[in-house]
Amino acid sequence: MANPRIENLLALLERRPDDPRLRFGLALEYEKLGRWEEVVEHLEHYLEHADDEGNAWGRLGGALRRLGRHDQARAAYRAGIRASNRYGHPTMAEEFEEVLAEWDEQNGQ
Repeated sequence: MANPRIENLLALLERRPDDPRLRFGLALEYEKLGRWEEVVEHLEHYLEHADDEGNAWGRLGGALRRLGRHDQARAAYRAGIRASNRYGHPTMAEEFEEVLAEWDEQNGQ
């Protein structure tokens, strides 16, 4: 079954390939569907071309974690903490720190 939101975003991306917001939008749509590889692909592209305030880093960390790419997920969460703090979002940074702490606790670290 086709997803009209994804189809529309892909069509826009063809016309405006340099617009990172379209990549972020696609990542959000793929996230809703649990299509983690596509989430990672579009978030990584977005983050290469946009100065994110933390949200995309956290989403990337979550997607990578679901794919079992744990080292990369931890790095994404750490980048999210730095970005969140840099942009004055301490609550977001704390959320990512809690994710990492809980993860370490679950793994006996």
